[in-house]
Amino acid sequence: MRARYPDQEGYVERKGVKTHYELFGQGEPTILLVPSSPIVHSQQWKAQVPYLARHFRVLTFDGRGNGRSDRPGTSEAYGDEEIIADMLAVMDTTGTKQAVLVVLCHVWWVLHFAAAYPERVLGLVAIAPGAPLAPVHPNRAMYIATFDEVPDTDEGWAKTNRHYWLKDWRGYVSFFFGKMLPEPHSTKQLEDIIGWCLETTPQTMLLNREAPRYPKTKEETEEVCRKVRCPVLVIHGDLDECQLPARGEAVARLTGGKLVTLEGSGHMTPGRDPVKINMLIKQFADSLEPRMSKEVRWTRAMSRPKRAIFVSSSIGLGHIQRDLAIARELRTLVPDLQIDWWAQHPVTTVLKAAGETIHPKNHLQALESAHWEEESSQHELHAFYAFRRMDEIFVANFMLFNEVVQETPYDIWIGDESWEVDYFLHENPELKSAPYVFLTDVIGFLPVDPEGDPRDVALCADYNAEMIEQRARYPRLRDLSLYIGEYDELPDVRFGPGLPNIRAWARDWFTPVGYVLPFDPLEYRDPQSLRVRLGYGTGYPLLFAAVGGTGVGRNLLQRVVDGFALLRETMPDARLVMVTGPRIEPQDLPDVPGLEKRA
Repeated sequence: MRARYPDQEGYVERKGVKTHYELFGQGEPTILLVPSSPIVHSQQWKAQVPYLARHFRVLTFDGRGNGRSDRPGTSEAYGDEEIIADMLAVMDTTGTKQAVLVVLCHVWWVLHFAAAYPERVLGLVAIAPGAPLAPVHPNRAMYIATFDEVPDTDEGWAKTNRHYWLKDWRGYVSFFFGKMLPEPHSTKQLEDIIGWCLETTPQTMLLNREAPRYPKTKEETEEVCRKVRCPVLVIHGDLDECQLPARGEAVARLTGGKLVTLEGSGHMTPGRDPVKINMLIKQFADSLEPRMSKEVRWTRAMSRPKRAIFVSSSIGLGHIQRDLAIARELRTLVPDLQIDWWAQHPVTTVLKAAGETIHPKNHLQALESAHWEEESSQHELHAFYAFRRMDEIFVANFMLFNEVVQETPYDIWIGDESWEVDYFLHENPELKSAPYVFLTDVIGFLPVDPEGDPRDVALCADYNAEMIEQRARYPRLRDLSLYIGEYDELPDVRFGPGLPNIRAWARDWFTPVGYVLPFDPLEYRDPQSLRVRLGYGTGYPLLFAAVGGTGVGRNLLQRVVDGFALLRETMPDARLVMVTGPRIEPQDLPDVPGLEKRA
């Protein structure tokens, strides 16, 4: 599921070639996110669009050769002049008079565009620019020179070869982008980009490689750079194995732009360092457009109310029951504590019923429950992969959370399985601005089939290893880590090959607190008296069925209804009370005799 869907989309057609575009948001200025090449499409910007679209008008398009755009069959159709004309057509069709251009790698399109149409460009962000202002990266210079020859080997960078592309395109893109992502634990980013690459073909990429290019030489590129009159921001990772950092330095120098070097980062920084990239783009765009006057209020420290922000996971309703119990106890200990809740539907329905205060920007979050429902099918759900595919949602929601806590000085952050906050805080530790308490009843992931699914084993271990390394490097980020349960309930196995034992690691990094319940279990230990108290009486079979707070369990409830109808044939006095939850409508399930449905 995408974190943000377009407000408008469509096609522009030039010379019989259709280009698909998407438009998000309404702010100013417009940010035009330019695709890198036919090897990928506009989803390469999935970590940027939701955040930027809350502040600006964001325009993306699939370059010809990939995504939902056409794949013309001549090399001339992929020339720079055609790509630039596509950019103009997309801007004209969407009524975009000016834009801030953002590009990764293939910078010559936007340099040429900015030089030729200065009135259309407010600014230019060049990430890892591939302008020929410095030598080709030495890792593949030799193989580029012999690209058309039949290779003696297909090991390593020798895969940069026409014949290998045609023989094993997946093998090439897997190797190449593995090198573009030198940061440890980049398996999801690599998986994404391989998928995008497989939406085009090696034949298309060969046509693109043979297309007319300008500028081609260092001298031509220098001339184009000097013609650029708009402000320029260059961002370059110092571990980039595609474009030497010297190329970024030269673009910044020749355009009079600002250079930001990301140490320890590779080529694919929009996907691997999305928080930093998003902030840099926003700061740059903010500097270009005069903003409306804005009132800012500041409260002296000793005049501020005691305030907490409580992040409660929306994946089910179990979290909010314990979180409300915790909040009640906190208010007993700190009577004047104000709690702002950061949650989503269906948790917000429970909070509203309890009279709690929900943060006014809460509704801007990308909906996690909808993602889990989309991932499920006939009550089949692989929790680890569903979690893993939330990366786009996690980035969007963390960016929003970070804005909220920067605007309001909270005394404490409390996160009940606040995965996005926890992960991106460890990736960007400088953003912590208050004591942070993390609660969870889940520690790590284990493969469903450890013997038969090596990919599952490797990915779970990689996720666990990253978590372990983050905690070891930045223990200060969590002021308190609470495990909802007891140590002996955890699996007495390793997180993965070569990794620590789960139970032993938890003893070092978590404090167990048992189960947090919003009621006294002793009041419910006598079933007969409980039936009478609830008005169901005694003397007949009484069954209850319920699922969690998402809509994932709908198919299971349908099966329960079917089974209950069969049960009534032999036990006609049986009754079933079914609690559907806030995201499943009772009327969506059939009526059978003896069934009572509750939302």
